Amino acid sequence: MNLKLYPELPILLVDDEENWLCSLELMLARQARINHVISCSDSSMVMDILANQEFSLVVLDFTMPGLSAEDLLPIIGRDYPDLPVIILTGRDQVDTAVNCMKLGAADYFIKTEDGMRLLAGIQRVLRVREVECENRLLKNGILAAELRQPELFAEIVTQNQTMQSIFHYVEAVAGGSQPVLIHGESGTGKELIAMALHKVGRVDDHWLAINVAGIDEDTFADTLFGHERGAYPGADKVRKGLIEQAGTGTLFLDEIGSLSEVSQLKLLRVLQDGEFFPVGSDRPHRSNARFVVATNQDLKKLVQNGRFRSDLYYRLKVHQLEIPPLRNRLEDIPLLLEHFLGQAAVEFNKKKPTPPAELAVLLQTYHFPGNIRELQSMVYDAVSQHHQRKMSMDVFKKAMGRTGVADELDTDEEVPAVQFGEQLPSLKQAVRQLLMEAMQRTQGNQTMMATMLGISRPALSKRLKNLREEDQ
Repeated sequence: MNLKLYPELPILLVDDEENWLCSLELMLARQARINHVISCSDSSMVMDILANQEFSLVVLDFTMPGLSAEDLLPIIGRDYPDLPVIILTGRDQVDTAVNCMKLGAADYFIKTEDGMRLLAGIQRVLRVREVECENRLLKNGILAAELRQPELFAEIVTQNQTMQSIFHYVEAVAGGSQPVLIHGESGTGKELIAMALHKVGRVDDHWLAINVAGIDEDTFADTLFGHERGAYPGADKVRKGLIEQAGTGTLFLDEIGSLSEVSQLKLLRVLQDGEFFPVGSDRPHRSNARFVVATNQDLKKLVQNGRFRSDLYYRLKVHQLEIPPLRNRLEDIPLLLEHFLGQAAVEFNKKKPTPPAELAVLLQTYHFPGNIRELQSMVYDAVSQHHQRKMSMDVFKKAMGRTGVADELDTDEEVPAVQFGEQLPSLKQAVRQLLMEAMQRTQGNQTMMATMLGISRPALSKRLKNLREEDQ
């Protein structure tokens, strides 16, 4: 496996002290997995280097033979206005810092200070650049009609426009390192979206997933961080945690809203500092993984109720995706029905059944509280019981609680309240509106309209006849 270069565009380090360059390059690689670095000890070559390659950042020594930082800063600012420059100096002089900022420097650090401050400053600039790049890609993705890599989303069966927008967003943010928060009801396909994000951004790296619901803080720490030999009774050998196993790949944490308060704090420290301590170790390890988390809970409400840390929430929500429920993707039901029929036929070693034409329309009238997972279960159950070429709708009706017209009115399915304006419609107007809505939802299928409205087919025919006569 080839070592993944980070950042995507290299950092240019410029200093006439070659020992300092080597030391800084080593610190960046060890402490922050920043391994895409080009060093230059001759300041007169800087502009030629910039002309031949694009960079994410320049770290520039203030005092050098030949061209100094004061000479180079205005030229870099003129020719590459979007390229950030960090200044390094051996002197703690306020006027020097102010002058560098006036000349366009993004930040200023003193060489003799703690190197971790410089490291944090470099990471901060890279994060800003990363978000700016993602925003540009997102804007271009929204404007673009086609995905760049549509084959990586092939497992997600959809023609819904909201889902297509999500795919564009995934392509825009997949190459970054910031956390991604995926929200959606159970069964909407959050893990499939997370997997697509991994394929677009880190397909050559490891993918690891874990459901954190119900995991206590000790198990959470041992699972994610690993442990040293002798860390606790029974720990007879070193065990790598999921973060270390993931390497530079993706770590997917499902049901993040169920994480305990202690575990939330441990996760926050990893995201803030990029470091973690295996259980029983006092030596920090670097985290190089991309964190993708998912939940079916409203994290904002959990924060307001004191059940989820606000600082962790804001760390996780750098990039957010909201997956729509199946009831808001009705156009996908015929596609998903065909897809699951094919899958189920293969699993049960049967010929793919032919569904009745009205089956998809029937399914589109259902609320699907279990979303796509519920539809899949329905189809698999129906195929397992199927013995003739044409499929019966009875299994689906039973699963939906619709075994007859009378049962339609007694269903436990939650029906949203009808909203009225200040002026109430007349009874005749309300009946007309209800009939038109049912016709639209069922694509004019009168059998399904009657079932949906809880009336017999002859009663529906009579009402539709009256409606036509009124329109003449």
